Amino acid sequence: MTFGEQPAYLRVAGDLRKKIADGLLPPHTRLPSQARIREEYGVSDTVALEARKVLMAEGLVEGRSGSGTYVRERPVPRRVARSGYRPAGGATPFRQEQADGDARGTWESRSEQAEASGAVAERLGIKPGDRVMCTRYVFREAGEAVMLSTSWEPLDLTGRTPVMLPEEGPLGGMGVVERMAAIDVVVDNVTEEVGARPGLAEELLALGGVPGHVVLVVQRTFYASGRAVETADVVVPADRYRVAYHLPVR
Repeated sequence: MTFGEQPAYLRVAGDLRKKIADGLLPPHTRLPSQARIREEYGVSDTVALEARKVLMAEGLVEGRSGSGTYVRERPVPRRVARSGYRPAGGATPFRQEQADGDARGTWESRSEQAEASGAVAERLGIKPGDRVMCTRYVFREAGEAVMLSTSWEPLDLTGRTPVMLPEEGPLGGMGVVERMAAIDVVVDNVTEEVGARPGLAEELLALGGVPGHVVLVVQRTFYASGRAVETADVVVPADRYRVAYHLPVR
């Protein structure tokens, strides 16, 4: 909904956006040149340029060096399932999803000890600088990076136990609930906050995005009797994924 008259560059961008959505400008088609936009819509070069900038910022078109601006392939958003029901076998949601015979997902991880930043310390209820196990994940489908995750666990809880390294040992690769249960810590609550922000340069590089693209961030924290035992940031491209929740009603 808009109020009053739209600026000219938004009217031009809106019409071009509709043509893209309707298939009149299909993927890989070259966007009309700045001169063509100026002539077709009766606007100035500045307006034509600003309209193109809007479409680029929205991720609908991309510039190709020495060639022009082209309509981007628009992926069909997939669901990232967040469920209140525990999957059989204790696998993490991504691993459970990849158990489907049609899935082609893989992942890689790297764990290392680190000092908790102020933000991580606040989420875990520990002091800044306290030691944590930081594990970074890259999840791939058909070789393409589709999701990033970074988790932190306080080492005063898991240090020198069989679950100190999330992806190694007898419970490597199991979910947080199952791993904590192995050291007699009963996880009874989890919170998730979902937000959106421009992707960091290193995130977009890993995920194949372009500067300015938006990512969804799921900030998840597991608790045992009120104590945070793990916190994580899950990052997915906003144009490729939707976060879907399935929660039990009690």
